[in-house]
Parts: sequence; structure tokens; C-alpha cells
Amino acid sequence: MNKRILLGVCGGIAAYKAAELVRLLRKQGFEVRVVMTAAARQFVTPLTFQALSGHAVHSELLDADQEQAMSHIHLARWADLLLIAPATADMLAKMAHGLADDLLSTLYLAAECPVFAAPAMNQAMWGKAVTQDNVARLRQHGVTLIGPAAGEQACGEQGLGRMVEPADVCRQLQVEQRPGILDGVNVVISAGPTREPLDPVRYITNRSSGKMGYALAEAAVSAGANVVLVSGPVSLPPPAGAELVQVETTLQMYDAVIAHSRAADIYIGAAAVADYRPQTVAERKIKKDRDIGNIVLTKNPDIIAEVARLQPKPLVVGFAAETDDLENYARHKLQAKNLDMIAANWVGQAEGGFESDRNALQVFWPGGLQILAMTDKHTLAAQLLNLIAEKLHEKNPVKSS
Repeated sequence: MNKRILLGVCGGIAAYKAAELVRLLRKQGFEVRVVMTAAARQFVTPLTFQALSGHAVHSELLDADQEQAMSHIHLARWADLLLIAPATADMLAKMAHGLADDLLSTLYLAAECPVFAAPAMNQAMWGKAVTQDNVARLRQHGVTLIGPAAGEQACGEQGLGRMVEPADVCRQLQVEQRPGILDGVNVVISAGPTREPLDPVRYITNRSSGKMGYALAEAAVSAGANVVLVSGPVSLPPPAGAELVQVETTLQMYDAVIAHSRAADIYIGAAAVADYRPQTVAERKIKKDRDIGNIVLTKNPDIIAEVARLQPKPLVVGFAAETDDLENYARHKLQAKNLDMIAANWVGQAEGGFESDRNALQVFWPGGLQILAMTDKHTLAAQLLNLIAEKLHEKNPVKSS
């Protein structure tokens, strides 16, 4: 685990959370050094961070007390990890476009270590298209974003933009600091919806966006796994490093999943698979003036249950999206389908679920439960994958070590 963290603190009311973050990181054994922007010093004094970290705080780009006045180079080389928390909209924009007009933005360009950022800003600023473009660009550049969270903001507004709580940031860093936890492990993930055609134009489907499954594929690749992603129709870029198998119907997904799962160590069924398909498909478009009466449906195969019957059986992780009685339905599915783990989430709520960039999960396994709080799906995927890796290690310590 990397032990030297360089914490960049930007200006904003969330800067007070960075003080608690330093305390928690040091408690976990990290050595922390702090860099503050000029705006950050208007909210929290450098003396606070000096007392908590045990090191002088850095804020000047050209520091005469440093050898050759090159503090940004020395700090960048010292750090095992750069964490920017809170990360303002201004700092994210600088990072995304390579601007370097202060110590922290210059450190980002000079850093060769992993970079994490915990955004914090007004909900309207976070939702602005240009901010989302900057976020997408940073993710392409390898920056890991933690949050933001939703809730009441200092300005009195409600929405997405709060900095993730320091304890949650620490938990995410612990997950991310376990590279290679799935080195050489074969993982099959199904994602997105399936479509069941009624005629050449119409089909039956659901609201799944595929975002959770794709985030899991990215996290599994980062953890060193060999990943096959079997995906229904979605509007998402293919995860780098994963083998993408595109399908449309449930039967096509069934064939692809079973074929690849025979050699898999883990199968994660994150797809929202259609349980039924029309018994007959019209060869021509059904005209609206035609009285078609009832549509006769036939049951589709249960993909995850069939994977759980394979010998040898991979570690099988299911998903359950429920509108009511979530725990009972999830536990029943866990047992009835012989799953090793099931991740259950609410749908139809004000936040999270289908089409959203955020979600929360209740993860069940025989004799255990872990609640993963509402967060962005990339963070959630890393947290869930960490649990899955632990279960694989328990089941097969040789393969997962």
C-alpha cells in the first residue's frame, strides 16, 4: 500500500472536511503533506494542517527555501498518491486542460503517481455540461473521482455536489490501494438491458443504462482481471482492457454468458435481463389500426441460475432491483438460485437506480451483509469488487492470491 499522500486543498466551505481527512489518513498509517491554494487559506489556516499532518504546509509555486526553488518537482516525486479534496470546479477545469498557474495545478502536471479528486461545488456548477466534459476528460486521463455526494449544500440548495465525507474518502482509498487483487482472475460480467422484438420495429425492454456493469468491468480491469463484458444495447464507450461481446436478446446473452463462464472464476450478473419474450415475432411492422389482442409471452432462460449450475461453478454474484421488501426478495434470490453474493438496490426512488450515475447497495451473502452508501457508480463498483475479491479469496485462496 502506498503510504505517502500529498493532499491538495482547494478553496470552498468543504475545506474544513480536509482537516478531518488528514486526521483519519494519519490514523490509518499514511504520511500526509498538505498543499493549499490561496483560496483554501481563506477558509482554513495553514497552521491547522501543519498541526494535524506534522509537516509544514506548502502553497507557493516558487519556494525560495526549496533547493533550486522547485518545490513542485520535489513534492511530486515524494508522493505515492496525490489526493485533491475538496476539488473545486476551477481546479478540475485547470487539470482537464493542463493549466498550471499555482502550486497545486502544477503538481498535478508534474505528478507521476495515481491521482484522486473529491469534487465539491454548487449543484448547478456540477451539473453544467462543461464541468461534466471536464470530469469525463479527467477520467480518460486516469484521474479517479470520489463522489460528489448529494444533499443540502452550504448555499441552502439541494443536489449533487457535496464533498464525500472524509471517512468514505478513506474507505475508497483503501480499496484503490489494493492493485492486483484480481491478477490473472477470469471475470465475466453481463450489463445493460436486453431487447425482445415484437416486430421489426418494436421491442420489449427496460430502463437499464448499463452504467453499473460497465463501471464493474473498468474496476475489474484495474484490479488485474481478465474481463469479458457481455453487454446488451447501451450508449456507453467500451471499457478499455475488457473484451466486449455485444448482444441484443436474452437468448443471445444466455449463449454468450454460458460460453464464457465455463472458464470463469467470477460471474457478475449486472444485466437487467428480460424475463419473458414474445412467443411469436411479426415479420412485418404491426399497424396501429390492427387489433392484436393479447401478446403471448414465453419465459426466457434464467441466466444466473444456469451459471450457478455449472461445474466447476464460478463465484456467482447477482443483482436485485426492487421497489419493495428489498431484503426478503434479495435473500430469497440468493438462496433459490444458489448464488454466492447478491447486490440489491432500490428502484423507483428519488435517487439512484436505473439510468442514474449514482446508486447504493445492500450486499448479502450467506451469513453476511454489507451496506454500501449512496455514491457514484464508479466508486460503488470498486467497493463491491473489493467484497467480491474477498469472497473469492475465501473460496479459493490459491487462485486469488
